Amino acid sequence: MPSTSTKSESEHAYKEMYSKSRRSVLPPETEAPDFTLRSTPDQWLSLSEFRGQPVVLAFYPADWSPVCGDQMALYNEMLKEFHDLGAELIGISVDGAWCHAAFARDRKLHFPLLADFEPKGDIARRYGVYRYKDGVSERALFVIDADGKVYWSFVSPVGVNPGADGILSALEDLQNKQTVPATMEAK
Repeated sequence: MPSTSTKSESEHAYKEMYSKSRRSVLPPETEAPDFTLRSTPDQWLSLSEFRGQPVVLAFYPADWSPVCGDQMALYNEMLKEFHDLGAELIGISVDGAWCHAAFARDRKLHFPLLADFEPKGDIARRYGVYRYKDGVSERALFVIDADGKVYWSFVSPVGVNPGADGILSALEDLQNKQTVPATMEAK
């Protein structure tokens, strides 16, 4: 028997299902869960390797999607500004290392893309940004401070490129908080 539901009813059900599937993102001052993920088909990278400096974690749903491609290309263009603020940038999605390698080569990306591939989405789950119904991560940003704590986080709608302004503001604020105590100690 054919379905009698209208398109708007199914759209509403879809939106409601996905709005309820989100977990809460890790709040500031939370210890950032450490992880070790593939950065290439034969290399691994751990968050703990960056202890002592800020790290930007950019979770994104998937390589090759238009919004993700634009977002990662923007961050690639902003890489010098992130480095000038003392931060490293890491992209993370559930795609495999081979997919990341092809995507990074095609987009000429100069920062690591990590494969949260197996167990699928494990790191996104630990950060509270896994989309269970879709099997991908949210489009989420984290600034991790030099001590390994979440300093700032933001979850953007999946179809919206969050840009870099929030990241830059958080990094500048973090840098200002680090230099004020050092200046006060010098007096």
